Amino acid sequence: MSADEAPTKTISDYEATLAKADTAVASFDRDDKTLLHIARGYLRNSPTLIPALVLLISIAAFSIIAPRFLGMGALSTILKQVTVTGFIALAQTLVILTAGIDLSVGAILVISSLIMGNIAVFSGVPVLLAVLIGVFFGGLMGWLNGILVAKVKLPPFIVTLGTLSIFNALKLWYSQSESIRNADIEEKASGLLWFGQGYNVGGASITYGGITLILLAAILWYVLNHTAWGRHVHAIGDDPDAAMLSGINVGRTLISVYTVAGLICGFAAWIAIGRVGSVSPIAFDTVNLGSITAVVIGGTSLFGGRGSIIGSVLGAFIVGVFNTGLSLAGVDDYWQMFAAGCLVIIAVALDQWLRRASQ
Repeated sequence: MSADEAPTKTISDYEATLAKADTAVASFDRDDKTLLHIARGYLRNSPTLIPALVLLISIAAFSIIAPRFLGMGALSTILKQVTVTGFIALAQTLVILTAGIDLSVGAILVISSLIMGNIAVFSGVPVLLAVLIGVFFGGLMGWLNGILVAKVKLPPFIVTLGTLSIFNALKLWYSQSESIRNADIEEKASGLLWFGQGYNVGGASITYGGITLILLAAILWYVLNHTAWGRHVHAIGDDPDAAMLSGINVGRTLISVYTVAGLICGFAAWIAIGRVGSVSPIAFDTVNLGSITAVVIGGTSLFGGRGSIIGSVLGAFIVGVFNTGLSLAGVDDYWQMFAAGCLVIIAVALDQWLRRASQ
């Protein structure tokens, strides 16, 4: 067969079209660089900025609505109100950073205070030893929550909802539904009231409990931001599976978080006794909601992994400012609860909006 008679190779229409196709690599870079998007990304990376702005705006607004708000008496009231809530908010922040929640913090606080008060006042145990025993039982109750979450693999909400009922029953059984009077504490265990004392600065009363709150917040801020344990807590909140694959002992860290939260609640019991001057099994029944409100308003995400200790303290102050400001403005208690609920919803909605900044 001659070369002229050899079959010619044909190119299909598909191949011809394919040769002319665009060979550029697909790009998925965002082109959404509007001012709103930039602001959202900045706010997401600075979780304490929003509560700080809200606090300043709230103070300015209430100073106009209720001129007495800027008085030293109102300032003293706010400082006293936020002390116990602030301590419980610090404990709640640690748990929420792991994408959990602790509904039993208030009950742990009350049981610890009952233990301290009873053994110091009625059993003659030295105050410091009574405090240590109360804090120990607070940590023990937190450890139980951690075991049920980390080892039994139960959802934190269900676990702490159950232990809330258990601890509430135990506090009524242990106390026989009886309170310890201020007169008895002053006579037999006056050291339990120490954190309620303080000194005046320009007419404002600053208690030792409030100073201790700031010191504890500073310590926890350092631990969460500059230690391996703090990085592990954030990593578990972001993605527990990824944290486990990276070598983090997720179970042990979760147990430690709930235990530390319990210890903080136990120590807050001493603060609470000094704050109210007595011990009651039905005291601080709203501190659970107050702590969650402070944490959420403070910028900590309920989905875990993102938040700030400083923001939680600011959130507690925001709650205190709203309660005091609305009271001075003559607003009824139910509208104060209405305002607190609105703050929580707005804070969660804002958190969802900020989470989409990285998506």
